[in-house]
Amino acid sequence: METNIRLKIGRKIRELRKKKKLTQEKFSETAEIDYKYLQRIEGKNPPALKIDTIEKLAKALKVKPAELLKFK
Repeated sequence: METNIRLKIGRKIRELRKKKKLTQEKFSETAEIDYKYLQRIEGKNPPALKIDTIEKLAKALKVKPAELLKFK
């Protein structure tokens, strides 16, 4: 179950990043997180995210943190 929500968050981040036409490299720079870490977040076995990281990602995407937690 934990992995399932992690995958959903990762997919949501990737979806929003692509809508903004940002590469992983550019987005990681904007969010001030490591590029390899972003790859893991969007990958098949994502890590648990700290609220601070969610906040950085949301800010870089110009959305509210809650938006990253909305799933279809």
